[in-house]
Amino acid sequence: MTVKLAILMDPIEAIDPKHDTSFLFFLAAQQRGWETYYFQQHELYAEEGIVKATLRKVTVVEADDFVQLGQDETVRLGDVDFVLMRKDPPFNMEYIYSTYLLELAESQGCKVFNRPQSLRDANEKMFTLWFPELCPTTVVSSEKKILKTFAEQQGDIILKPIDGMGGQGIFLVKQHDPNLNSMIETLTHGGKTPIMAQQYQPAIRSTGDRRIILINGEPSSHALARLPAAQDFRGNMVANASIDVTPLTQAEQHICRQLGPVLKEKGLLFVGLDVIGDKVTEINVTSPTGAQEINRATKCDLGNVFIDALAEMR
Repeated sequence: MTVKLAILMDPIEAIDPKHDTSFLFFLAAQQRGWETYYFQQHELYAEEGIVKATLRKVTVVEADDFVQLGQDETVRLGDVDFVLMRKDPPFNMEYIYSTYLLELAESQGCKVFNRPQSLRDANEKMFTLWFPELCPTTVVSSEKKILKTFAEQQGDIILKPIDGMGGQGIFLVKQHDPNLNSMIETLTHGGKTPIMAQQYQPAIRSTGDRRIILINGEPSSHALARLPAAQDFRGNMVANASIDVTPLTQAEQHICRQLGPVLKEKGLLFVGLDVIGDKVTEINVTSPTGAQEINRATKCDLGNVFIDALAEMR
């Protein structure tokens, strides 16, 4: 029987097929004869306790006109073999409601990755707090006093919202920065919303913000290093960071040995670790990217490695 794979994601027509990881998954699944489908968050629903979705069969090719979509089909998700939850942040209440529905779909026969409960549990910023020995010195708070004390103790720090992505809303705060009060007030919405403060890692200038892909707990052989632009401090490709692909360092291999079994146990099948120097800054579980860039620079084939991992779970 043909395997059915559906991906919940943002509008597929707007992706960059040379960068997007979901495109890579579609391509790898199609190459082995799987049926592939696409849907968006608002097309997921429950009717009398049964989780359903409006799916469209999708065909992707490596060309300018890269996607073809079929007609709308109302499908019971329990009849789909695998659903991938790859909706980009923000991680808001709508996202959480979707994980509730996907968790119910799991009970009705569908295998969902990353596991919905773990998507809720493993916030990409705050999940690092479970591994303090692997991460920069960190504080999470909405209290100005606590955040200012942290800045005074640590010198240069990074402030960032807990629900963001792609470097949005992230600030580098230099020691004695006169803008600190304003930045804290803005990011915390006047003390109402907790944010994350981390010790600044100067290694980002020399070795970059390095993305490591883990598939079922096993790391890629190489990391994607994202080096900030000259007039920026953020190692994000959307912030015009330059890229390089190099083998994992010994420190990175150690990090992966510590985190890999935990991620696998939680059903976090596809994860992107962000590492600066020898410190993990984020554990990306919603819609990590970087696989295509690693593939192009190496002999890796991360799309097929991921589909292999899925196939073993049938």
